[in-house]
Amino acid sequence: MSNLSQQRIDELEDQISDGLVQVEDRLTQVLADNRGVLDDIVGHLAKAGGKRMRPGLVLLCSHLGPRPSSEEVLRACLVVELTHLATLYHDDVMDSAPTRRGVNAVQRVWGNNRAVLAGDLVFARASQVVATLGPEAVLQHAVTFDRLCRGQLNETFGPEAGQDPVEFYIQVLADKTGSLVAQSARFGAELSGAPEAVTKAVVQFGEKIGVAFQLADDVIDLSSDSADSGKTPGTDLREGVDTMPILLLRQDAARGVLDEDGQKILAELSRGALVSEDAALERVVQMLRAHLVLERTRQLAFSWCEDAKAAIAFLEDTEVKAALEKFADTLVDRIA
Repeated sequence: MSNLSQQRIDELEDQISDGLVQVEDRLTQVLADNRGVLDDIVGHLAKAGGKRMRPGLVLLCSHLGPRPSSEEVLRACLVVELTHLATLYHDDVMDSAPTRRGVNAVQRVWGNNRAVLAGDLVFARASQVVATLGPEAVLQHAVTFDRLCRGQLNETFGPEAGQDPVEFYIQVLADKTGSLVAQSARFGAELSGAPEAVTKAVVQFGEKIGVAFQLADDVIDLSSDSADSGKTPGTDLREGVDTMPILLLRQDAARGVLDEDGQKILAELSRGALVSEDAALERVVQMLRAHLVLERTRQLAFSWCEDAKAAIAFLEDTEVKAALEKFADTLVDRIA
């Protein structure tokens, strides 16, 4: 790598960092409320921090066009992060999660009703911001939120008779996670004036990396402790949600190739004790950590990451493309 290209990469990283600082300041402003208690609940998760992955992707993709980090781009960063935060309020109510980002989940502090309303309020703030970007941005945001809700609902209902559970689950991940990541990429490229072909490519990139990210989370939910992930291990198991490791076990069982350890895991799940027995939950988590199915899920995440990078393979070899590839790798390197 030449000194010039390294210099350009450093400059790009500095510009993204500067943009994220501005986004953080604007988040504080847009979530502020005259009444202190509302300020506390609405800003609870924003103040807890987070990766800011989605606004980071908006900023990065904006460098594919002639107007990077413009005022419209910065507003779009707010839209995607506010929308993401709103879904977390609702997710934690649905999951009865005790913690989020290393702090008490909102419903544990203020109760379910207030947590749901706070999530609605955060989404309303996102809607106000996106309205300043014009009708096309409003439509895209609405379609994305439709997919977010549909993905979450479909996860609760599960596949219909005859549907492949693994394919169904991948579509759920594409809807409830990939859609907002894809829209983040679209906002960055479109609002900066990138060519249409480039915009379409980064939308595909975002959709696929969103699936990879969620598959990685399926691994992290089982393989890391709460101090590392900020969430309680096995939350999905306790809620009766079959994530990819469990779906792969059930797939093997249906094909008659499930090993003895896998059969023991499914037997534990069928007892229904994980909801009320911490020891049962811990036992199943440990069994899954030792089973090959976790590695299979890890490899699926890497595969979707490679597919995401393939979607932008035709882009010119610049520091922006290199940063996008690094962005993809970073999302799944958490499980390496």
